[in-house]
Amino acid sequence: MFEVIGSMKSRSLLRSSASRRLLAPFAELVDQRIERQVRSAVAAAAVDNDRTEIAQLRRELDELRNQKFTLDMLLGPRARGSSRGLAKAPTDRLISEVAKLCGDREAADRNVITAYRLLIALESLGVGRIAGGTMNICGKLGTIPLLDPPNDEILEIGTLYGMFSAGLIRMMERSGRSPSLTIVDPFAGVQLQPGTEQRNDPTGTPVDEHAVRTNLALAGQAGIAARIQQGFSEDAETRAAVSDRSYGVIIVDGDHSAEGVLADLQWAEEIAAPGAIVVLDDFGDPNWPGIKDAMDKHLAGETRFTYLGKAARSAFLRAS
Repeated sequence: MFEVIGSMKSRSLLRSSASRRLLAPFAELVDQRIERQVRSAVAAAAVDNDRTEIAQLRRELDELRNQKFTLDMLLGPRARGSSRGLAKAPTDRLISEVAKLCGDREAADRNVITAYRLLIALESLGVGRIAGGTMNICGKLGTIPLLDPPNDEILEIGTLYGMFSAGLIRMMERSGRSPSLTIVDPFAGVQLQPGTEQRNDPTGTPVDEHAVRTNLALAGQAGIAARIQQGFSEDAETRAAVSDRSYGVIIVDGDHSAEGVLADLQWAEEIAAPGAIVVLDDFGDPNWPGIKDAMDKHLAGETRFTYLGKAARSAFLRAS
């Protein structure tokens, strides 16, 4: 009985305004301690969460670095001297240029993509490399079949490792054609150009007919059957050996000097079939101004050729 009364008096005392004022500082200290503990717990949880996120980001970064390393091994310049990586803007620009030449955007898009995949496959399987930048190679491979050459006879003046010709055979066959290839090249062991230092190719492969034959075999029977004439295109003997037919496609990629290109264009006038496509490689390249100079000079005179346009750094002409 007395305990109950004492308990009631204690509760009444604690509820009084005087007691609340007296206990307020202690309550505030308790609240502060609780708040500090809560903040500390929240901060610790945040630190743990940050550490987890940072560890995850580090793993993802390592994975991206490994993926980039793998792509560099496949597409990078270390084994060929130039990168085969793509960027959207120049690729879209190339597709537009090819579409302007052939009049078919869908076909241009398809052929450029197909040419790129073919380029990677050939350089992965072949010996040596395809000379030139990625856009220029894909532009030539993609455009030539779409311009509908009048026959399937192809002459390539200057081939390096023959890998571009192997690719062109494949692209022509994809269009339902039956290409027959003739190649003219001096096979000097290195890539020859006037005014440039002669040095070993970055791939380490000698520039010779054996390498060309190896790469042409990748194109199947048409590549194996290709006709190869060793010599310079300006030599009368070399010309006589391969001037036995009219060509539907002539690729001028030999001597890049103005005099050399002009001589090849004059020869092409004689051996190009009516409606033939003539391709001038490295057109507009500031390193080789003689190519455009030679074309302009040739087209200013009496000629069968009409300028159709360009894709990347290749000019396309049509014979009448």
